[in-house]
Amino acid sequence: MSKSARNRAQRNVLTQRQVPWGTIAFFSVIGLVAIVAIGYAFLQSRPPSADSIEGLIEKDGLSSNHTTAAVRYDTTPPMGGDHDAIWQNCNGRVYTSPLRNENAVHSLEHGAVWITYRPGLAADQIDRLKNKVENTDYTLMSPYPGLDSPIVMTAWGKQLKLQSADDARVDAFLRAFVKGEQTPEPGAPCTGAKDTP
Repeated sequence: MSKSARNRAQRNVLTQRQVPWGTIAFFSVIGLVAIVAIGYAFLQSRPPSADSIEGLIEKDGLSSNHTTAAVRYDTTPPMGGDHDAIWQNCNGRVYTSPLRNENAVHSLEHGAVWITYRPGLAADQIDRLKNKVENTDYTLMSPYPGLDSPIVMTAWGKQLKLQSADDARVDAFLRAFVKGEQTPEPGAPCTGAKDTP
């Protein structure tokens, strides 16, 4: 081989571009992990659909007129309907006495979730519910005599009856319906109104 041919061969080896497969593989794996993590976070941040909450009771066509009269509701506790012009404060409020239905229903209209429990519910169950309410805006909690279930969660037109505060559906209901799509008056306040039972 001549000297010039040898030089060209050496130059070609030195100047040949090599594909950096290790770097490509590394960044491909990092990118894939990032896409999976972002997708998972997005799915977790979305509220569950009403269809995914087993036992959910739904009621449409609820009236929303203001009245000073007592209202006869067809569900216990009520899921909506005519109500008092003054809402019950629902900024993570725990009440130890029963509430007037007409004020609590107005809070539901603003996007609140009302957690009611049968008087005599075990203290540890009440504490679990209390912790959730105190850490979640647009919620209120109160005892409710005569419930046919130990715990009832209610939003405007939505209701869920539960046997235990440990039920995973408690969190699912809160995620789906606190200021959820069912809210007739989105953006309405949950403070500055009735603060006593």
